[in-house]
This record gives sequence, C-alpha cells and structure tokens, in this order.
Amino acid sequence: MIPDSIKKICADYSEDDSVKVVEAYNLAAQALKGRIRSNNHPFLEHVIGVAHIVSVEIGLDAQSTAAVFLHEASRDNPALLESYTASDTALALAAGLNKISQIKPRDTMLEADRYRKLIASYSTDPRVFIIKLADRLEVMRTLHIFPKADQARKNAETMLLYIPLAHQAGLYNIKSELEDLWLRYANPESWRAITNYLKATAEDRNALVESFIKPLEATISARGIKYHLKARTKSAYSIWKKMQVQNIPIGEVYDVFAIRFIVDVPPEKEISTCWDVFALVTENYPQDERRLRQWLDRPKPNGYQSLHCTVNVGGQWVEVQIRSERMDYEAELGGAAHWSYKGVKRDAVIGEWLQTVRSLMESPDHATYQDAAENLLEQDVFVFTPDGELRQLKAGSCVLDFAFDIHSNLGLRCTGGRINGKMVSIREPLKTGDQVEILTSKNQKPNEDWLNFVVTSKARTKIKQKLKERENALAKAGKDILDRRLKNWKMTMADEQLTALIKKYKFRTANELFGAIGEEKIDMAEIKAELLKEAPAPAVSDDRPVYVNRRESGKDYLEIGGNRSLSGVEYKMAKCCNPVYGDDVFGFVTINEGIKIHRLSCPNAARLIENYPHRVQKVRWKKDAGTSSSQVALKIIIDEESAVNDVLTVISSYHALVRKLLTGSRNKRGEIEIDATIFVSSNLMLDKILAGLRKLKNVRQVARQ
Repeated sequence: MIPDSIKKICADYSEDDSVKVVEAYNLAAQALKGRIRSNNHPFLEHVIGVAHIVSVEIGLDAQSTAAVFLHEASRDNPALLESYTASDTALALAAGLNKISQIKPRDTMLEADRYRKLIASYSTDPRVFIIKLADRLEVMRTLHIFPKADQARKNAETMLLYIPLAHQAGLYNIKSELEDLWLRYANPESWRAITNYLKATAEDRNALVESFIKPLEATISARGIKYHLKARTKSAYSIWKKMQVQNIPIGEVYDVFAIRFIVDVPPEKEISTCWDVFALVTENYPQDERRLRQWLDRPKPNGYQSLHCTVNVGGQWVEVQIRSERMDYEAELGGAAHWSYKGVKRDAVIGEWLQTVRSLMESPDHATYQDAAENLLEQDVFVFTPDGELRQLKAGSCVLDFAFDIHSNLGLRCTGGRINGKMVSIREPLKTGDQVEILTSKNQKPNEDWLNFVVTSKARTKIKQKLKERENALAKAGKDILDRRLKNWKMTMADEQLTALIKKYKFRTANELFGAIGEEKIDMAEIKAELLKEAPAPAVSDDRPVYVNRRESGKDYLEIGGNRSLSGVEYKMAKCCNPVYGDDVFGFVTINEGIKIHRLSCPNAARLIENYPHRVQKVRWKKDAGTSSSQVALKIIIDEESAVNDVLTVISSYHALVRKLLTGSRNKRGEIEIDATIFVSSNLMLDKILAGLRKLKNVRQVARQ
C-alpha cells in the first residue's frame, strides 16, 4: 500500500513517473528498515521529507525525486542500484549524490564557493546541487531532535555553506527559511522576541490593511484594474539583521511590514498599470519621496521587478509594493518559480533555469553571497581537528586556544601546531576552515606570557589554575626553607616582620615572598639581617574591601509613572522574566492577579499569545516610568574570586542598587557562578551594565535570567 505522503509527492507526475518514484521509495523503505533518527523515529521520515521538498516545494521532476530515495538506499551499498529499473537519469543523480555525501566539511574549508566547486566536480547536473539544499532544509526543520553539539555544528555549516548556495541558485524562499532557522538556534532569545512581537501585532497589521484599501477600492475598480493585496512581514532574520546593523529595538524597525498590490494584467501593460496604481495610492496618502524605489523597467540582476513607495496611513509609515502577478512569482520564489507560473510550459522553462544553475556551478569567478556568513564570522572562528571534527571558537583564537578547547592537558603541553600542514607557533591566529594539529612536549610548562595572547575563557582559566598551582608549590617549598632556617637560627618571626619583608621586596602577598624564596631569588642572609632589626609597627589599611549583603524590601512590580495601576487595573511584573523600563513587553490578564507584564522574549510569551490571545493586553511605558527601579536577576560566571570586586565596581559605577550577590563554589571547569539581583531604572541602563561586565577580564559569561 502506498503511503499518503508518497501519493502527495507524486500528485503532479504522470502515471509512469509515479511508478518510478514508488519503486525507488520501496527500495529505500526496505534498505533503511530498522534505522532510526535521534528522536527514535524511522530514518525514512527524513528521506520522505527531502523528497517532498524536491517535488512539491521546489517542483523538480520525477527523476530527481526518485534519486532522493535511491541515494539514501544505496549510499552504503551502491549495488542496490542494480535492482532499480528506472531511467538512467535517476541512477546518475543518485550516484552523484552518493559521491558528494562523501565530502567532509573540512574539504570545503567552510567556504561556499569551494563547496560549490566540489559538488560540480562530482556531478555537473544542477539537480544534484538543488537536492543537497533540500536535504539541508529538512535537517534544519528537525534540528531540535539532534544533540546540542550536532545542532551547533549543523547550524554553523548552514550559515557558512548552504545559505549562500540557496541565494546563488535563486531559491530565495529556502534561503529565507534557512536564515530564520539559523537564528532560532543561534540566538533563541532574539528569535522568540521577534516572532512573539509579530504574533502579538498581527491583528493591528490586518486592521491597517483594511483601513488602507477602503478609500482606494472604488477608484481602482473604476479604472478596471484587477488586483489583490498581500500583507508581507519581514522574516525574523531580516528584522534581527536590521536591528543589529542599526542598533535599534524591534519597535523602531522601519519596514517590518509592507502592503503589496498585485495586479493581474497582460505583460505589455504591467509597467504602466503599476505606475497607475502608484498614482492612486499617493493621491490618497502622503508619501516619503526619499524612499521611492523602482525596479520596473530596470530589474535587479536577479530579475526582481517591483515598485516600492512609503506612505503615511493614519499616522503610521507603511511600505507599499506594487507589482504584477508574474513579477510576484519571481520575487517570491526566484528562478525556481518560472515553470509554475500559469500558461508557461514547464519543461522548457525549468530547463532554462537549470542551465543557469549549471553555469553557476561551473563558473570559476562567481562571487559568493556572504552577507549572512560574515556576521557569523565576526563573532566566531570554525576550525577542524585532524579527524575532521568541527570546533567553534571565539574570533581571534590562536593555536593555543584550540589546544585547550580539545583538552586541558593538551593545552598545557602545547609547543606549537600545524595549520593545513604548515608548522606554526602557539600564537598563530586561526581562520575559519583551518585544519589544526597540535604538537606537544612533556617538558612544556605554561607561563604568564600565555595570558597575553589567548582569548578563550577556557584557556585563560586553565592557564591561571596551573600557574596558581605552581605558585602554591613554590610557596610551600619556600616556606619550608624559611621554617628550617628559622629553626637553625633559633629565631621566630612575628606577623609584623612578615609584613615588613613583603613590603621590602615589593610583593603583594606572603605566597609571592615564599615563592621567591623557593626559587632561590632571595638571599637568606638578607632575610636573617632583616629579622634581626626591630619589628616595624603593624600596617594599617582603611581601604580593604568590605562585602555587604544588601536586602531591601523592593517592590514586585514596576510603578509606571508612579502609579500601581494601569487605567485603574492592578498589574505586576512577571517574575519569570522581570521586565524593566524600555523592554519590549505585553500584558497578560490573569484570573486573580490582575495584569502581568511579560517581556516579548520571555520563554512563556509564545504559549500565552498563541493559547490565550483574548487575554493579551497591549501596554506601553509612560515617559516618566524610567524614574523608578526594577529588579533584575543576573547569572555571572567568573574564573577568579577576585573578579567579584570587579563585578561590584561595574554595577555600582552605573548607580545600580545590589540587592543580592551570592557566589557558589568552583565547579569542575574551574568556574564560579554568581547569582546577582540588582535594581535598574531602564533596559538601557541594564545594557550598559551587561556590556561593562562582559568586558571584564575574568568574566566568562553574563546572562539575564
């Protein structure tokens, strides 16, 4: 019996083609029987998912869809292909997919162009290239089932390799979805805040579309123009990218929303009709002439055609896009959409598009689309072990950082390395795509100079730990030497005398003094002469650090404008996310506790907005709300106890009140966790505090709880 999922995949194929796809499916179902994914579901689910994308979403032919099943069935047993009776094309595609499945990420150096050329070297048929993109899209849609380490690796590969390739092939919907999926796992808090904001404001956008078209309906109909409207919202990734570039909150993104006019006219009237609609729109609504953009008679290099203007609708600036049905198809789906437009012969146009993709694959001078990838590369560097394992490190990392990332003992014994086969020093900086091999010596010991060039927290922590261990060992040896000498001299040493010796030799601690003795850097005769002098008066210091546990009865809500109620209704700040003035927030009407205010990035926000939309209350901060304080919980991870003072200094420098500061014991990684509760007047103040904390040398991580 043929599953419904396979029937849907074959819906647009002829009877003969459907038979070939079903035969390939049966072969895969038998070969993959018993094989499971990370969520314990049959691996065949992945194969069917890829075939659906290839057939239904992209629209490739039956040979391509059959090749998906044949590839997965035969990648570990090529002999299985001999039992398949379909066309040579499907077999050739499957063989090409089997070959490129052997490409390891390190072979690509994580460069999209290098990966493209490797694929082309195995198969010049562009359908192989496109099927590989479909495979990655299905993986990203189900990324949640993979272990965390695999999620990070696949997410990085997607941004660096597959998103540029989707852009190059003109598969813009796939590119956009991959970008959104990347953001979901790379920056989950931002992804939640943006998607929840879009859900919470959906009704407002719908109402705006209705009010926009009312004064235009009669005039446009009188002109005999057939049209329909679309309300287009930017993708989460596009919004996030604009927020990063312009350093603005989501509420200030100018074109998060656009109204699209799509006119149904013959090709010869497309451009003139679009300008007619533009004239009618701007007669009714004032426009921002600086933001007029038109690609009607001069399309973009990728073929994009449209007319964009920005008009004021009821006090709100809205982007209006005007285009024809044909233009909209191409804008939505790129080159892959040509054959699905009404009246166009499928085989002829898909052949033309595939020829374009083939040229792309074989072009030696093609410039890679790097906009998305460069953002990731600014933050991190991705390198490989000799075994091909992908490692993600902080940008600016060197060979020594990589050694510590592999294993602490490897880092402590590191003497240098080989990058792509070339001998380098431990200081050598790493570039994305490098293959790194570490060289070691059992006689190697870390020194303080290492701290001047390593950048990762793990490397710094382990180096400091080892230096501290050595310092303590030397100090113990030095103290034993001093104790024996004192016994031989028949002398004792008072605390005041020890303090005097520390000051004389300009050390900071007794351990440093004992260490110098242990290394024989101090003449013991000088020590004896100093002890024979009259003991100095005790040193007094008034600037010793004092730790105070401040516990003040802070309010559990934010007084917006100094009032405890919002239009006479009591409200509270949700303790699950502790909003502060300036955060993107919404209100939720509870049963017994009035309105609770949540951040849009709150982990509970999506559930509340989706399940109880009738209880969601829009709220705004009053202008004078920032004069009061809100409680914020922070989690701070440090690698030195001395960093506690630095943390307190940064917080107090912004006049934030510390209500609680609890430090835990050192964990196995040498980290110390601080739970801090502070009061701030706004999220701007909080951002400054977080930025200041992240700049501290011994702070490894700072997060708002």
